[in-house]
Amino acid sequence: MDQETGRPTVGFVGLGVMGRGMAANVRKHGYPLTVFDVDRDALRQMEATGARVAASLPDLARASTWIILCLPDTEAVERVLFGEDGLLPGLAPGQVIIDCGTTHPFATTAFENRLRAAGVCFLDGPVSGMETRAREGSLTMMVGGEEAVFGQVEGLLRAMASTVLRMGGPGTGQLAKMMNNVLFNISAAAIAEILPLAARMDVDVGRMIEVVSTGTGMSFALTFFGPLILNRDFGPGYPLGKAFKDMEAIQEVARSCKAPVPATMGALETYRAALAEGYGKENKGAMVKVCEKALGVTVRSG
Repeated sequence: MDQETGRPTVGFVGLGVMGRGMAANVRKHGYPLTVFDVDRDALRQMEATGARVAASLPDLARASTWIILCLPDTEAVERVLFGEDGLLPGLAPGQVIIDCGTTHPFATTAFENRLRAAGVCFLDGPVSGMETRAREGSLTMMVGGEEAVFGQVEGLLRAMASTVLRMGGPGTGQLAKMMNNVLFNISAAAIAEILPLAARMDVDVGRMIEVVSTGTGMSFALTFFGPLILNRDFGPGYPLGKAFKDMEAIQEVARSCKAPVPATMGALETYRAALAEGYGKENKGAMVKVCEKALGVTVRSG
């Protein structure tokens, strides 16, 4: 607890594309903030807002009541929590850690169990929304964990997200995020099939996108990727290779409860084909090139 403000002190680890906007909003809402990242420029930007830069992860842990993680994957979260020079040596009973990255749900429950044994509370609070919404503080956050702990930190979470929903116990926030991502991924795979088919049948693809965008087939995936595909722009957005991890994870979850997921499995094949063609570093719109190759067409504007 900060002696001057009487507010909980917040630590923030991970000042990437999403993290820097989220951390800036924590600071704007008046929370005393300590930050840590390998990017020195990002640290300097946060320091200019009044944030303190931690010398190490244990230093950040000792300085913070609540700690937010915004890291790229499960492996990074595990390293920051439990690795050499990680947070664990500086943690004390009663602290709360909130993981706002996208982490495997089964790993999340294992992390929660391990931290609970040390008296530390762990919430999974992944977010949905892109960089602009992170800067605006208008993200959607899905939270898993104990209700009492969620109640403690809800005000902090609302500094970063306009929609904050507790989904259930530990791991349910990550499950909700994974399911949201998979629905988006399936939509992207469907677009990659339909647009080349439209081109092959001499349908004006630009007008086809306009029709669907104002009709019952509309989706965020089409709104986002449609113009990029028409302009052959496969750079911006979450890399296809990373999106594939969610598709793999949902297979594990489905197998654990013997759930049939045929639509997911069909989309998975499109992702595998795109990765085999070397498109893993491009955005999900690049999957269109798989079906273009099969049909001998190119989807483009004009």
